[in-house]
Order: sequence, then structure tokens, then C-alpha cells
Amino acid sequence: MVPDPHLRLDRPAAGVVVLTLDNPDRRNAMSEEMTTSWVAAVDELAGDRSVRVVVVTGAGSAFCSGGDTSWIAGEPDASVSDLRDRMLPFYRAWLSLRRLEVPTVAAVNGAAIGAGLCLALACDLRFAATGARLGAPFVRLGMHPGMAATWLLPDVVGPAHARDLLLTGRMVDAEEALRLGLVSRVIAADDFRDEVLRTASEIAATAPQPSRLTTLALRDGGHASFEAALQWEALAQPVTLATEDLQEGIAAAREKRAPRFTGH
Repeated sequence: MVPDPHLRLDRPAAGVVVLTLDNPDRRNAMSEEMTTSWVAAVDELAGDRSVRVVVVTGAGSAFCSGGDTSWIAGEPDASVSDLRDRMLPFYRAWLSLRRLEVPTVAAVNGAAIGAGLCLALACDLRFAATGARLGAPFVRLGMHPGMAATWLLPDVVGPAHARDLLLTGRMVDAEEALRLGLVSRVIAADDFRDEVLRTASEIAATAPQPSRLTTLALRDGGHASFEAALQWEALAQPVTLATEDLQEGIAAAREKRAPRFTGH
């Protein structure tokens, strides 16, 4: 992984990786250096079969305040073509997280704004700490949404809520985010990290092959149709039925003990 003092990769428990955006003085804005390190970290994790869940969070009081737009304001004469050539690789770099075939969890410890919200939306699960605020205020800054916001937000909260959030650019608190389906849990700030890591460890303790296949089945809005879901499951379930982990899971249930899954 490319060293960057503003991105940390930790392994607090077996199978659990935590990626922490660590530039609290700038509310964890996505700098060019952090972007490069992010891609390197994702590349590293993509080739590591010991990884079973990845948690993304921020240091300090913010999750992520979004892209570092100072260069946009500083280049008023840049052409549309030049800007597009910079923005598309930036989007792809941060959304490369979706390459990982393991569950990803956004631990939204504080403000998640603009591209920072999109990073959270790109994860499979989102938990928010009390006091967190989330929003996509692109139009309030005079710009069209980016970072796949117009895909990710409707996928997570549905088209009606997505239109509300994107066309008004308003911020929501953690409790409203829960009501909208933007997050699936709100956790007391004092307990937030411990509770997130406990849940991540629970995910990591499940059988790796079913976890990966279920994660893939649910990505990008799930299956195109009911029949497509049946066809996928008729293949994916037999794949897992043929594993040693299935036998271990059944034996553990009968013996009333925790299973010890190996991924085989």
C-alpha cells in the first residue's frame, strides 16, 4: 500500500479490515494523495483472501466532507473536456471499493457530504453515529451531482427520496437518514466504534463463500427479475452446499456451538 499519513489500514480482528480516512483538519476531504493511497489499499485488499469484511470510517468529527474542490475553483478557465478527464478517474478511484467481493460497511461517524456520502452509499451497509449528518449538496454549490450519486442514491433510498435529497441539496440527521433507509442503524456515539466492530466481526465469522456470493447477488439493485434471482440462486446455493463449511455449519448447529468456517 502506498504510504499516506491521511489513510490508515488496520486489522482489529480476524477477517476484519478498517480503512480510516485520517485528515480531520480538513474533515477527511479526498485529496489527491489520499485518492492514490485509497486505490492502492483497495488493490491490496482485493488480492487478500483472508479479508472477510471491510469497514470504512473517518477520523475526528467527520466521515468525509467529499472531494477536494479547491482545484476546481482555482481553475475557472478549465475546459469541460479537461475537467471530465480529471473527474472520471477520481470517481472510479473511490468507487473501486465496489471491486471487493466481501461485505463493506460505512461507519458514518460524522458528516458525510457530497462525494463523501457517495462513498458511504457505495458500501453494502451503512451505520451512523448519533449526531452524524448526511447530504448531497451539489446543486447548492452550483454543480451537478457526481461520484455516481444519481445511481447510488436512488438504489439505496428509492427514486422519490433521492429526488428530494438531490434536488434540494438538504442535509439530514442520523434519525431521518434511518427513516429514509439511507442508513440501517443509528448507534450511540460513545459506543459507535465498538458496536460497528462487533457487527463486522459477526459478518467475518460467517462462511466466506456464501457471504461473498450473497454480497454480489445484492449489489447494483439486485437481480434484474424474479427469474434471474431464481437462476442465480439455483447455481449459487449448490456451490455452497458442496463446501466443507456447510458440513461444519450443520454440525455446529446440532452441537450448539459456534461454527469454525475456513472458506473451503
